[in-house]
Amino acid sequence: MTERQPVYRYLHGGVSVPVSADPDEICNEARTRMKRKGLDSRSLHFRLYKRSVDARKRDDVRFVCTVLIESPAPIPKSVQLRAKLRELQEDMPASVHGTEPIGAPPLIVGMGPAGLFAALLLAENGYRPIIIDRGDSVWERVRAVDRFRAEGVLDTESNVQFGAGGAGTFSDGKLVTRIHDPYCRFVLESFRRFGAPEEILTLAKPHIGTDVLRTVVSKMLERIEALGGKPIYRCRMDDFTERTDGTISVSTTRGEILCGALLLGIGHSARDTYRTLLGKQFAIEPKPMSVGVRVEHLQSEIDRALYGSFAGHPNLGHAEYALSDTKGERGVYTFCMCPGGEVVAAASEAGGLVVNGMSNHARDGRNANAAVAVSLSCADYEAVEGSRVLGAIELQRAIERAAFTAGGSDYFAPVMTLGDFLSGKRGSEPTKVQPSYRGGKVRVADFGAIFPASVSASLRYAFASFGRKLEGFDASDAILTAAETRTSAPLRILRSPETMTAVGHDRIYPCGEGAGYAGGITSAGVDGLRAAEALMKRFGGPDENGCNGH
Repeated sequence: MTERQPVYRYLHGGVSVPVSADPDEICNEARTRMKRKGLDSRSLHFRLYKRSVDARKRDDVRFVCTVLIESPAPIPKSVQLRAKLRELQEDMPASVHGTEPIGAPPLIVGMGPAGLFAALLLAENGYRPIIIDRGDSVWERVRAVDRFRAEGVLDTESNVQFGAGGAGTFSDGKLVTRIHDPYCRFVLESFRRFGAPEEILTLAKPHIGTDVLRTVVSKMLERIEALGGKPIYRCRMDDFTERTDGTISVSTTRGEILCGALLLGIGHSARDTYRTLLGKQFAIEPKPMSVGVRVEHLQSEIDRALYGSFAGHPNLGHAEYALSDTKGERGVYTFCMCPGGEVVAAASEAGGLVVNGMSNHARDGRNANAAVAVSLSCADYEAVEGSRVLGAIELQRAIERAAFTAGGSDYFAPVMTLGDFLSGKRGSEPTKVQPSYRGGKVRVADFGAIFPASVSASLRYAFASFGRKLEGFDASDAILTAAETRTSAPLRILRSPETMTAVGHDRIYPCGEGAGYAGGITSAGVDGLRAAEALMKRFGGPDENGCNGH
């Protein structure tokens, strides 16, 4: 057998090209640059790695690209500096197995990104995990969400927040992250392996789209099951007991489950689970969160504002924005911008109204929408039962209940035109921009009854600021829908940095967004991988311990 030759990989960034350039032209530009720096490019292989849009000049919108350069021999450091190359740091999750007996299969609670990637890594290493979620399988969950959208019948166990795939399944499938963990690429490659489009590997702001992500999640769960894992739906964890032999007995709505380790990928809306953990004296601290509204504009106007005459260019797609202002009393920022998307009904508790944004892969809807969120600090939370953690949750709930009441107490959403909100008026009906929430099931309302005065004041300040940064953002006919409250978990479950286990709980691994360690699909997936990796480094798999896994 021929021994495989090593390949050395480097990244070269800042390759600016017209938006008409294709990947071959981008790579040729990088090749030309390397020749100018004295590198013999004949032995090098060039491939597009990342591509972003530079729209700072609307009359000259360009792509700025990073190109991957593969070399059969290491490039000297002096040449790397001269050619502005950096070595590519991408790691695969380790497959190191410990020797400690695990006693029973690992149990993963939650089928969001953290739980899915943890289950996938464990399954691929022979641990045969059990993975449960209080919600339905993907397609049953779609039916529950569609019924809520059409009829206003909320299933509190299976909805936009709960079920296979987690909350991200009913968003835009955005994979943008601010973390620089080398496992990020593994998450992207895994999504592509299970059916996501190839472009997520090269776009600077990759997204899968709600419609495609559903199939991707289904295929991931099928793979986990094929490897001996056991997904169980409609299975809510209600309690657990840490036994003296090291195993954990978990009480669920589907009966008792004995596990050798418990991985908590519970998501940011598992409020009853948070209360259970607090009752068991877990170390949990409040953390800052954000609340606000969804704003809708015509996507065509956002495209023109950002791309000028380049709007509609087939290589560009729809324009995206990310705005922030920290000069006011509170920081305000846009979050989860969905080009060509819709505002979705994201409630998970009866009597509360929550909105989120989503779009399909094509992003072909009429409106653009995004959260405009006001930052809250822990000082904003009034303690409930002596706990600021419960106080943070109660603040979310109070806003959601107020939004529910303002909308008519039937899951119609309260809306305002931006013109009314900024001027202090009320009662104007939508005109050019029509609300997309539940196909228009909205009622004009007064947001003063929904948000604390400081939040409303910060939103008004921010819209004026953002209007100066992006033409038309503060247009009077833009539509606001309330309330966006689930931008992140308002707490963090403390854990050991070395073992990733909860403080004082030897075999329990909190991870992902719901545990306070991630802020989106990619970072949650990475955190789930890290938790599974820590578990494997300690324990031998069920097969190695004579445990049949079920």
